[in-house]
Amino acid sequence: MTSFATRIVAAFVALATALLVSSCSQSESSEGHPDHQAPDTPAITGQPAGYNADDVAFATNMIPHHEQAVEMSALVPERSTNPEVIALAEQISAAQQPEINALRVFLVQWNENPDTATGDGHAHHGDMQGMVDEATMAKLSELTGEEFDTLWLESMISHHEGAVEMAKAEIANGENVDAKRMAQTIIDTQQAEIDQMQQMLRGPNG
Repeated sequence: MTSFATRIVAAFVALATALLVSSCSQSESSEGHPDHQAPDTPAITGQPAGYNADDVAFATNMIPHHEQAVEMSALVPERSTNPEVIALAEQISAAQQPEINALRVFLVQWNENPDTATGDGHAHHGDMQGMVDEATMAKLSELTGEEFDTLWLESMISHHEGAVEMAKAEIANGENVDAKRMAQTIIDTQQAEIDQMQQMLRGPNG
C-alpha cells in the first residue's frame, strides 16, 4: 500500500510541477515573441478522473478513521511488552499514514478542503463505523502489559472492521478508480490484520 499511496502523491506533485513549467514557458515565449501563436495542442488541465459524492465521503471519513488508528498505534511502544503487538502497531502506522496522505491528495484533486476531514479530537466522527470512543481511548492510555494488549487488540479489531465496511461501501458506490483501488487495498490489508489480531487474542493454543 505504501508504494501505491506514494505513487498517488508523486503523480499529483509531478502534475503540479508540469503545470507550473508549462505556464512559465508560455509566458516567456509570449514575452519574447509577441506575435508568435502557441501551437494548437491540448493543454494539461489537471482534471482528476471521474468521482462522485461517495468518493468524497469515503476520503473525508477515512482520514480521521485512519488517524485514530495511527494514534492508537502510537500508544503501544510505551505500554506493551509483547513483541507481536508492537510489530503490528508499527505495521498499521506504516500502512495507514501514507494512505492518509494519498486521501488528502484525492480531496485536493476533487476541489475539496482536506482540512475539513480532520476534526479536533473525535467528537465529530463518533458515528463512523469502528471509531473507538473517548472513554476507551482514555483507558488505553492508562493500562499497561497484558491488560493493555487485550483492550488494544479488541478495540483495533472493531476499528478495522469499521474501515473494511467503509471500504466495501466505496467499492459498491464510488466512481473514482484510484479511490476504489485504495478501498480494495484497505479491505485486503485490514482483513488480514483482523485475522491476525483474533489469533493473538486466542493465544498460541487457540
